[in-house]
Formats: sequence, C-alpha cells, structure tokens
Amino acid sequence: MSYEDRIRQARLGMSKSFAKLADFLLDSYIESAFMTASELAHTLDLDAATVVRFAQTLGYPGFPVMQREIRQRVLGDLLVRPEQARVAESVPGVVANAMAELSLALEQTRLSLDTDAMAELVEKIGDARRIVVLAENPAQAAAYNLVHFLEQGGFPIYIARPGVADLARTVHTSTSQDLLLALEVSGQAPYIAGALEEARQKGLPTAAIIGAASLASARAAEVVLAARAHPSLGVGIISIEAIIYALCQALRWRFAERFAGAEQAIAEYSARIQHSND
Repeated sequence: MSYEDRIRQARLGMSKSFAKLADFLLDSYIESAFMTASELAHTLDLDAATVVRFAQTLGYPGFPVMQREIRQRVLGDLLVRPEQARVAESVPGVVANAMAELSLALEQTRLSLDTDAMAELVEKIGDARRIVVLAENPAQAAAYNLVHFLEQGGFPIYIARPGVADLARTVHTSTSQDLLLALEVSGQAPYIAGALEEARQKGLPTAAIIGAASLASARAAEVVLAARAHPSLGVGIISIEAIIYALCQALRWRFAERFAGAEQAIAEYSARIQHSND
C-alpha cells in the first residue's frame, strides 16, 4: 500500500495536526520529499515529534522511511513517466499528448486575449446593479464558478434559465443598470446571441466570454473576451474556465476592498453553522 493510500484511509479519523500534515504530504509531496522532519514541522507550524508520530501511525518505523517512498514517487514523475510517455499508443502517451494540447491552447488564448476588453468588463461588473449570466450547457460549470467568486465580493449575480421565454423575460425585466454576460463555448444555444442583440437594442450593457471569436454572441455583445478557437469541445470548456479565472483575479485586484476578509468570514460562518448542528 502506498503512502497516499495509507493517508487517505486514515484521513477522516485524524487530529487537526495530523490532518494538516496529511494534506500537505498529498498536495505538496514534491516539497516534502526534500524536507527533514524538523523542516516540515516548521513549515506547517507543528512539532517535529508530530511528524514522527504521524509516520508511525501510518505503519512506518519513522519519517525517513516514509519519505523514501515519497522520493520514489518524485523520481517516477521526473524519470519514469516521461519515458513511458514516449510511446504514443499508451495511456501515458495519450495523457502527455492531451496535456500538451491543453497547454498549447491556453498559451494561444493567453497571447490573443484582449486585455483592454478585460479591463472594460471589470469596470462594467463593478458598475452593474446586477450581473445576469446567460450560459449555454457546456459553460455551466464556468458560470457557477463565476457566481461563486463574485458573491464573495458582494456582487449581485445570478444565472438566467436558458429557455427562449426565460431569456425574453430576462431581457424584459433588465434595466440599463444591469449587465447581461453571455458564456458560450461552442454556440450550441443560438438564442443567447439573439437575447444579447435584443438587450443591446434596448440599451442594456452586454458582454460575452466565448470559445471562439466567430460565435454569434461576439457580434451581439459590446465587450468580448474570446478564447482561441479549437475543434475540441473539452479544450474550449477549459479555455473558457481559464478566462474566467483571469477575470476573477483582475476583479480581486480592482475591488480588493470588497473581497477583503470574505473567505475568513465565510469560514467563520461555516464553523458556527456546523457547530449549531452538533
């Protein structure tokens, strides 16, 4: 049984100190492979004896033995897997090619992304009374990520239902103080572009984050952030997610005061809500 399997099996019953160490060893195993028990303890603000007890609890005689296993994992990442990936007709080869494809697509999107349009969208979001997201099905996950982030900053935002009548209702009830933001990967929901066009005719602020500059929403929106077009729907979804991530970071920078303390406050409320049910 690997050190990862041992940690995962024991994780639920661990103390806070052990859990903190367990998560670090799972998430940052490369760093931990080159730390002594004392250095690891110092990094996590723990006692060195805690590191030793942790390894022993998992069935190792001490931390050095467990660390040797972690180092073997790192060596595998650096030496074995790259060699396996040279065989195209294999799982390592397919995975390596897929990751390379994603890396290239994201780099192309980074190079072509209009940062002036990004800055304009940031300001529109800051000025809006309400942000209404019009998202096609492949972009739903990105839409929920955006909602999750903006709610932390106190931005009123919701995702409109995608039906024709629902889009029409959204346009009808929106005002010039609202921002209609379309999220489209492949143009599978043609009515979104029509809703944007109607919104513009009504004088409403509009924007679109899309998987290709040729999509109809790009012609209907005032502000457009477009990923580099790619034939793979999966790559398009990830490219849209990347643009959303960049937008969120720009918003966090621009409106730092709105986000200050939000994560801590949410964590405190979560703890109190959980405690009320104990």
